[in-house]
Amino acid sequence: MLDSNCLYVKDENGQEKKMIILFTFDSKDFDAQYVVFQDPDLDQGDVYASRYDAEGNLLPIETDEEWDMVEEVINTFAEDEEDA
Repeated sequence: MLDSNCLYVKDENGQEKKMIILFTFDSKDFDAQYVVFQDPDLDQGDVYASRYDAEGNLLPIETDEEWDMVEEVINTFAEDEEDA
């Protein structure tokens, strides 16, 4: 579930976990919307990504091509943040 700057995912134990949304973006190539997020409780800076639908439900990223595109967007975002 998405709200303004957070989303909630279920961990492997079925517990809801609050994540911080870094950014969202649309892909015309895959006709999908994506959210990039981070666990605020972890210091490693790991970043996660998922597709989402109009109701805000998270959906898996299914293909290597789709993951490659998402990683490219994340890397571009990270470079832009470093330059700011």
